[in-house]
Amino acid sequence: MPDPEHRVAPVAPRAAQRPHVVASPWGNRVDEYYWLRDDERTAPDVLAHLAAENHYAEQVLAPLAPLERQLFDELSARIEPDESSVPVWRDGYWYASRFEAGQEYAIHVRRKGSLTAAEEIVLDENVLAAGREFFDLGDWTVSPDGGLVAYTEDTVGRRQYELAVRRIGDGTALADRVGNVEPEVVWAADSQTLLYVEKDPQTLLSVRVKAHRLGSAAAADRLIYEEADHSYYLGVGKSRSERFLLVACSSTEQSEWWYADSADPALRLQCVLPREAGHEYEPDHLPGHAGDEWILRSNWRAPNFRIVRAALGAAADRQAWRDVLPHRPDVFVEDFEVGLDHLAINERAGGLLQIRIRDWRHGSDGAADRVLAPLEGSGAMHLMATPDIASPRIRYAYSSLATPRTIYEYEPAAQRSQWRKTQAVLGGFDAARYATRLLMAEARDGARIPVSIAWRRDTPLDGSAAVFQYGYGAYGYSIDPDFRASWVSLMDRGFVVAIAHVRGGQEMGRAWYDQGRLQNKMNTFTDFIDVTHMLVRERIGAPDRVCAQGGSAGGLLMGAIANLAPREYRAIVAHVPFVDVVTTMLDESIPLTTNEFDQWGDPRRRAEYEYLLSYSPYDNVRAQDYPALLVFTGLWDSQVQYFEPAKWVARLRERKTDTRPLLLAIDLNAGHGGKSGRYRRYRDTAREYAFLLWQIGQLPDVPPAVRGGS
Repeated sequence: MPDPEHRVAPVAPRAAQRPHVVASPWGNRVDEYYWLRDDERTAPDVLAHLAAENHYAEQVLAPLAPLERQLFDELSARIEPDESSVPVWRDGYWYASRFEAGQEYAIHVRRKGSLTAAEEIVLDENVLAAGREFFDLGDWTVSPDGGLVAYTEDTVGRRQYELAVRRIGDGTALADRVGNVEPEVVWAADSQTLLYVEKDPQTLLSVRVKAHRLGSAAAADRLIYEEADHSYYLGVGKSRSERFLLVACSSTEQSEWWYADSADPALRLQCVLPREAGHEYEPDHLPGHAGDEWILRSNWRAPNFRIVRAALGAAADRQAWRDVLPHRPDVFVEDFEVGLDHLAINERAGGLLQIRIRDWRHGSDGAADRVLAPLEGSGAMHLMATPDIASPRIRYAYSSLATPRTIYEYEPAAQRSQWRKTQAVLGGFDAARYATRLLMAEARDGARIPVSIAWRRDTPLDGSAAVFQYGYGAYGYSIDPDFRASWVSLMDRGFVVAIAHVRGGQEMGRAWYDQGRLQNKMNTFTDFIDVTHMLVRERIGAPDRVCAQGGSAGGLLMGAIANLAPREYRAIVAHVPFVDVVTTMLDESIPLTTNEFDQWGDPRRRAEYEYLLSYSPYDNVRAQDYPALLVFTGLWDSQVQYFEPAKWVARLRERKTDTRPLLLAIDLNAGHGGKSGRYRRYRDTAREYAFLLWQIGQLPDVPPAVRGGS
């Protein structure tokens, strides 16, 4: 590796300061880097600055190129080249997805009637992605008559999908194309009509549900539903019985569902249960001899949700509800799947995801329920979708930070599980070499924060190990301690990996979410810092070798801890970080802003404005030493616009007082999820890990921090 002492130190780009007034009802703020926002992504001065940032990052990291290549090869070598999924039965066919060696994308196939029948290609993502820098398959669904496949694709990274249709067998593309849609699409029973959600071209909000008739122009598509309240998202789906098409309207704190008979040519919608403040619910249809019913997951008088049943036309009458699974203050009901003979429920208890199985024949008292809990005292049991409502089996997956994803099928009648597949992890991986544990850290207000950790068994937990600490903490999204093959590369190099299950998720129930949003958002940040203190105090990691990583809302977490506790972290990696909170929440033209007021707060209200301002990472950058920082973003990101991290890095560079590396890597061909493809996505991971190893001094030939490299 070249000696950095003989290289000319790269010079960090400095963005010009062009003061811009950001107005609000509670006082104006001056943003000197606002000019970096270009909604068209064509402004020469903006693109030139982004190119300069990329060039600078390449220069600083150039001595790490051999290590990056080694890590990328190592990460890629763990992937099973010809991996395939466990087949699922649907409408007379066994469906599966598989990869071929060296290919980036999946091939979706089916076999008629038997697993030994001839394979038929339903959709080959590699064909669709050919010649493209970015490709994401949003959804795909086969027509009820089995002859066509409808799918949505994103070839930019902006999450503005295009709907298309192909014939199965010869792969012929139909002329039907509908642009700027959400990923979900469903067929009506006639195999000629598709239901999809149209997006607003500027705000990217889902605003209308439309029906497309094959062979007709997209401009003639029929309006089925339009949402006037832009704080709601729209989605389309189908009941598991396949009788009903469903339209979901959901905001942070309430939901409403509509349904239409899939065989009704007019697709006339009826409301399951009208929306009301604070009520979230989700229905599915259970056909039966005693009459059709809705099975509802609802938080009415049940903060942690309960499951009830009601006759098809009586769901709006709560007096007609019958409890299937009552509310429990210590267990959170996350998801469910309806079967003709059973009900399967994903629920959280003690911070861990487990599965409860109810046999309809045994009534609803719960005495005969079977509970499948994680096997190692940590990990997660994930309920998997089984398309056939009449199936006598339930499919689920178990995983932990030390155990690769393993798929089972459970038979309620026999009360037994059958192994189906364990994720292959190549490259000499042996699960017995690794250990995992669930710990509890005490927050400064006395709350107990779950912490999942894993390490290689020969790594001493004596206070000398490096720590890779990950967190998210938003939207009620729980981060499960699932196996991540890439983290093996860190554990093999002496890292203890840790997930801080901070408030803002729902690992500990709905209250855990509510305690980490709106005027309680600061708990998310201090929880993460308090977990770090515990890991160091308990000698799990070294105080000067703690690294942190998070993305999107987890990138907000990274920005906050960088301001609040910079001395606690040696290095921070932020992926697509949401860091300019106040300016974004004041601008309803920015995609998703109006959907977010119930998450973060409405800055048009003074108290909420001031609270947002108190933690917004961009607004709280100050003259102090910061950890080494590596920031990733995508030019076409629709969730967190590229200019947020670009401005954040520019302001950090101007104000911070240290010379540690501060690097911004902008992918000009991707969006929120980064690079596409199962191999290519590891390019950024390899760069991230090389950066962290450099910062903790893991390898003797890794260069020291570049002087003046801030």
